[in-house]
Amino acid sequence: MEEINVVEEGLGKKLNEVGYELYSFKFIPKTRILEIVVDRDSEINLDDITAVSEVISTYLDEHDFTENPYTLDVSSLGVEKPIKVEKLDKYVGKYINIHLSHPYKGENILEGNLDYCDNEKIILSYREKTKLIKCEINRADVDRARLAIKF
Repeated sequence: MEEINVVEEGLGKKLNEVGYELYSFKFIPKTRILEIVVDRDSEINLDDITAVSEVISTYLDEHDFTENPYTLDVSSLGVEKPIKVEKLDKYVGKYINIHLSHPYKGENILEGNLDYCDNEKIILSYREKTKLIKCEINRADVDRARLAIKF
């Protein structure tokens, strides 16, 4: 029997080997549910969840942390997942939602296509009614970001 934090750390390393990041690992003893949330820079679909669940199951079979049966619940962050601001450059071409620490034209929240990103600035194209606006924003002013769904 291994300590749960040792199992969590080892699973994180195993997931990194297969191209995923362990976003959260939470065991709820009362309900006997092990909730694991995985992430990666590219999209995750149902086939990906199935494949990564197999990797997780195999790892957990080899590294017991409890004698009791439990339910394994594996998921991703979803279609509107948060984006680490330092990884914004990996999402160029994607439709995103950003929250700004310093407003742009009076707006703290902008949603649009990320056209460009470097260490200093980002360029975001967003719609204001029927008009397409391209704005240049200091990257340091972006304090939160997430993927968004375009309607």
